[in-house]
Amino acid sequence: MHPLNADLHCHSTISDGLLSPSEVVARAVANGVEMLALTDHDELSGLGEAAAAAHNHGIRFINGVEISVSWGDQTVHIVGLNLAADSPKLLAGLAAVRAGRDSRAVEMGEALAAAGIANAHAGALKYVGNPALVSRSHFARYLVEVGAARDVKGVFDHYLVRGKPGFVEHEWASLADALGWIHAAGGLAVIAHPGRYRLSRAEMEKLFTRFRDLGGEAIEVVSGSHSHDATLEYARIARRFGFLASRASDFHGPGESVVDIGRAERLPEDLLPVWSRF
Repeated sequence: MHPLNADLHCHSTISDGLLSPSEVVARAVANGVEMLALTDHDELSGLGEAAAAAHNHGIRFINGVEISVSWGDQTVHIVGLNLAADSPKLLAGLAAVRAGRDSRAVEMGEALAAAGIANAHAGALKYVGNPALVSRSHFARYLVEVGAARDVKGVFDHYLVRGKPGFVEHEWASLADALGWIHAAGGLAVIAHPGRYRLSRAEMEKLFTRFRDLGGEAIEVVSGSHSHDATLEYARIARRFGFLASRASDFHGPGESVVDIGRAERLPEDLLPVWSRF
């Protein structure tokens, strides 16, 4: 049977992507994507444009979002898929998360100034469509512009992760809140790119168990952030916990993302894909 080319995690200029929602869809179509979810950070306002473009191109579009969650001293991302974009509970929850982003951004600018990089907050805002959604990626693009590092990854490694000069602690949504909002909107909850989190094996086990106990349905087995070995590892976890499997590029833009939209590896054939529940 023909494997579906589904890409269920990507970003547009509504959050920290480089392409508009309609441009994301056009690139997905050019790359042979048959089912696409736009999952901007903590924001749904790009879904209408993306859905209209997908309809015009004849590919299936899935409403999505990526919610920032505090888990211990880490930030974990939960993707919501196939949800109602007009859900009052989801909209209110996301608005509360966004309200914290702006104050964090101001603090990041102050921290970077103390490290010798002036005007970073104003510089980051040049790259943002919505100032309420300024993120580390926008700061990273500005720091590349001023020569603080060669590329976005270098900026994160040297300035924007825990223990580095531009990192600012922030309390995001709780795991229970994020899943509550997604489920209130009729959606499915997915742990995004589990291979990216700096958690011990025991801590990961605790995260998966709590997620399952809260009704979480799926994990990204395939992600642009995962090596092939990581894909095999999260396939084993999906089987053990009974999770549905998602496939995603986590595409942010050409030249910046490791994997282009629609070009992630295929899911292992024995796993039940998350789109079987749409």
